Amino acid sequence: MEKAKLKKLKIAVLAGGKSGERAVSLRSGKNVLDSLKKQGFQAIHLDTDGDLLGKLKKNKIEVCYIALHGKWGEDGCVQGMLEMAGMPYTGSGVLASALAMNKVAGKRILDAVGINTPKYMPISKTTLKEDIETIKKVFPLPLVVKPISEGSSLGVSIVSEAGKLEKVIIDTQKKFGEIFVEEYIKGQEVTVGVLGTEKPRALPVLELVPKKEFYDFEAKYTKGLTEFILPARLSAPLTKKVQKLAVDAHRALGCRGVSRVDMMINRDHIPFVHEINTSPGMTDQSDLPAQAKSAGLSFDELVVEILQSAWQ
Repeated sequence: MEKAKLKKLKIAVLAGGKSGERAVSLRSGKNVLDSLKKQGFQAIHLDTDGDLLGKLKKNKIEVCYIALHGKWGEDGCVQGMLEMAGMPYTGSGVLASALAMNKVAGKRILDAVGINTPKYMPISKTTLKEDIETIKKVFPLPLVVKPISEGSSLGVSIVSEAGKLEKVIIDTQKKFGEIFVEEYIKGQEVTVGVLGTEKPRALPVLELVPKKEFYDFEAKYTKGLTEFILPARLSAPLTKKVQKLAVDAHRALGCRGVSRVDMMINRDHIPFVHEINTSPGMTDQSDLPAQAKSAGLSFDELVVEILQSAWQ
């Protein structure tokens, strides 16, 4: 839809929610809302707490810009509600959102289409002790313990000592429920934004060099804790390979409009996709706006392009 027609519509920026990423979502939403208002759009902020459909009806909303992160906002739940209400919304649909948020389900799709992803194993509560013994035999240390359905590296731990493995797994499971372990890939950490629907395109590759052990929640959202190198220190052929891999992963999960594909590149220059985000952050420290800027796309232009994905 053309920008002029979009300005006639009442837009709700959905931000906040109930996930562990609520504070980040509010920051993303504020930036998006400020941009839309500055550009002359009729936009308001709506939180998803309470009767969301009632709020949409009361405010005569015609399209939703999803700036939610994590559970109940990035996992297909809000998307399904909006589908049932016949409300256009930005970004990926129900299935792609659910697959990307459930990291094990997403990795199974990547495996099925031949996209490299670090070796992984889900851990069941009913076979916890047996699974831990299997992990000790199959996975070399260090290894990564992750919640299956959280974003922004919430709950992620790198375990380097065998004596700490069981405690980390049990503690993480108690706090987050479903978890899995993943092979630790030593090398460069990079991320690639993908924009578009029918012909998705990769943005410049961003390299992340955290000053902490890894790119965790604090490193992601605290200024000065991560060095951002843009474009990434990769050869031209490897850059093209990584960008193609990002688009391939985006398509494999059925993503729409926007995503951010996170990878590790090992010492043999082989990239591994470890996560796909369907609602990337739009904060001042977020990766996607920085990549868009490097590609010559302003924050305002990025917001409008994502908004247009609601009808594509």
